[in-house]
Amino acid sequence: MNDRENDLVKARPQISPKSISTNMSTDERFQNATLRPVIKLQSPLLIAAFRNYITKRKNVFYDLSREKRLLYIENSIQKDMKFRNSLKGMIIGQFTIEEYDVYIKNSSSLNKRMMNIVTERLKDHVLLFEKDVTLSAVV
Repeated sequence: MNDRENDLVKARPQISPKSISTNMSTDERFQNATLRPVIKLQSPLLIAAFRNYITKRKNVFYDLSREKRLLYIENSIQKDMKFRNSLKGMIIGQFTIEEYDVYIKNSSSLNKRMMNIVTERLKDHVLLFEKDVTLSAVV
């Protein structure tokens, strides 16, 4: 029997129960209960995808200052719809059916939250995008 739902939830890192309360909006609860753990789980894959993005764009990223690298990360996620959709797929693919049902009811707002978290995570790991840093440093 396929126990996909339980396996997905068990694989996720646990987050503090304090980050989820009854007076939160549905979107905020979904963000803290689902998006954050899934994005944390997928972090090495998201970093690998961005490293590939840099390579496919002729490594221009490596010639930029730290400030411009942070802007490059933001712009790549905001403006490159193909890349943005790829990142969303990496995250949505880790949802349970129930979570997906919640997601599709307000996907526009949840996509914004999702991409903001991904952007911040990539920016927090900007040092991993140096040419000589291996991806195993993330894991």
